[in-house]
Amino acid sequence: MVTQVFYQISLLAAFVAGMVALFAPCCISYLLPAYLGNVFKERKQVLGMTLVYSLGIFVVMLPVVLGARALSMLFFQLHDQAYLIGGLFMLVVAGMTFLGIKLPLPHMAYQGKVKNDVLSTFILGLFSGITSACCAPVLVGVMALSSLSPSTFQALGVGMAYVLGMVTPLYLASAFIHQRNILEKPIFRQRLMVLNLGGRQYPIFVANVVGTAIFLVTGSLMVVLTYTGKLAMPTADSPATRLINNTAMKVTELTGNFPIINVIFLLAALYLLYKFLKSVFHK
Repeated sequence: MVTQVFYQISLLAAFVAGMVALFAPCCISYLLPAYLGNVFKERKQVLGMTLVYSLGIFVVMLPVVLGARALSMLFFQLHDQAYLIGGLFMLVVAGMTFLGIKLPLPHMAYQGKVKNDVLSTFILGLFSGITSACCAPVLVGVMALSSLSPSTFQALGVGMAYVLGMVTPLYLASAFIHQRNILEKPIFRQRLMVLNLGGRQYPIFVANVVGTAIFLVTGSLMVVLTYTGKLAMPTADSPATRLINNTAMKVTELTGNFPIINVIFLLAALYLLYKFLKSVFHK
């Protein structure tokens, strides 16, 4: 009975296809710079903010996976607008990163200050999900996988595995950065100057400057390329689309005769997520 849950499409295949989709040019062009910039912006809480960032991606991508065709068509139609607004938001975050400004949330105050910038991190994740869904190869790929799932429950499993594949490299990167304590090295904590604006002092650290540069360059490129029509959406029959679908089908063929592989994959994924969440909330 357990193996019937994983009928027709392999969860492992959806996961691997998601990892391939991450590296589609139109997907990684926003998602990766936004993540890297946010890492330097939230260097003291890399694990937690990576989780928040990925949740923003999940919120956008899962409805698409579950067959929200109206939403997927909207993303297709608003491709340029999504990249333009996302680029502009990056420029706003660039200024916030340089000054170390964090958007407040209720009940997130800590000794009179906001400890983490959860809101802007989540919004960056939302824009990353939207720009990924705007990408024809990613969207067509995930909808094709979803269509092979005979029930909503199975489509949900496939969709979660697909998006988990997209964000797993980010989890691995954040775990590596956290374990090696890379962003707490003296060079990144070095204070370059103190700006006095409006009666307030803003210490500027090396990490602030690096994060600002990433957001500023990427946001500017997004705006300019979109405005000039040079950031066009790839076709649904592009090599990236075929690669995503072919990867999923190939892995499914290899694992189709061994349903237990999906069970093992699910248990391993749940265990690793548990370990990651334990590290995030470890005091």
